[in-house]
This record gives sequence, C-alpha cells and structure tokens, in this order.
Amino acid sequence: MPPELHFDLAQVDFTKVLADKDAIRRYNPQRFEMEQLDAIVHIDMEKHLIVGYKDVRPDEFWVRGHMPDYPLLPGVLMCEAAAQLCSYYIVAYGLMPGDFIGFGGLEKVRFRGSVHPGDRLVLVGKVMKLHRRQSIFNVQGFVGDAMVFHADVLGMPLTRKTEA
Repeated sequence: MPPELHFDLAQVDFTKVLADKDAIRRYNPQRFEMEQLDAIVHIDMEKHLIVGYKDVRPDEFWVRGHMPDYPLLPGVLMCEAAAQLCSYYIVAYGLMPGDFIGFGGLEKVRFRGSVHPGDRLVLVGKVMKLHRRQSIFNVQGFVGDAMVFHADVLGMPLTRKTEA
C-alpha cells in the first residue's frame, strides 16, 4: 500500500514555473547528462514542501540500453532527480552550510511503477529532518496520478576546495 500523499498535485499550476533549468543551475552543480530536474513549480516554506519535475526525453543517454525496445527510466535516476530536488530546496534557501548538498544515502526506497520516455516524473519532497550536518527528505514520485516511487533521501553539506 502506498504511503499517504504529502501534497495534492491538483493544487499545482504546472504552467507557473518558479525555477527553470537555468535557475536550478545556480544552486545545483550537476551538468549535462546528470541534470535530472527540469523545473520547480511549488514551494511551501511553512510545510517544508517542494514540488518539481523531470520531463523524460527519448534522447536521454540511458534510453538505448535500458531496456531495448521498452525503455525504462532507471530507478537510480529517479532517486538522483529526487536528491537534486532536495538539494535545490536547501541551497536556494540557505538552510545548511556548504556550497552544495551531497548525496548521503537512501532509505525505505520502493518502486511502484515504471517511467518511460514521454512521461513527466513529478517529485514531491517533504523535509523530515534538517540539521547542520544532515538532511532527510521523504520524496514521492508520480506519473499522472500514480505514485511510481518513494524514498527517504539523505543529504550532507559539502564545500568545494578552492585552489591555493
């Protein structure tokens, strides 16, 4: 049985983008093939909620080989998109120290459906713990009305070393 929903996606106007790819790049360091987030469409600082999405394209690097003739978005990339959503929330609002948020781990990961090229993977993240050394978000992923995965995403603040 899927967990209780964090947020009613019917309340989101997906035409009102709060942060597009360029805005996301100001806070998240991933580039090229590793950019797994296309837009942020809802933020609620009081409830510590963020909603974003990834439009799954037919020309992505994994399509040809995962799985031939029936391409499925790899679960690890769903989790990476979720981590990028959480990182954006933390860094954009200065909620933890550091230059960016590193992937600290995953817990309670469950996949409930498949995601294919042409789908929009909508991600809803809710802060469960925010500490100066660690964050935990529960993230739920949807295609249409169907929850396709959920996970606890752990993050840790990182600072890039500068050349002396």
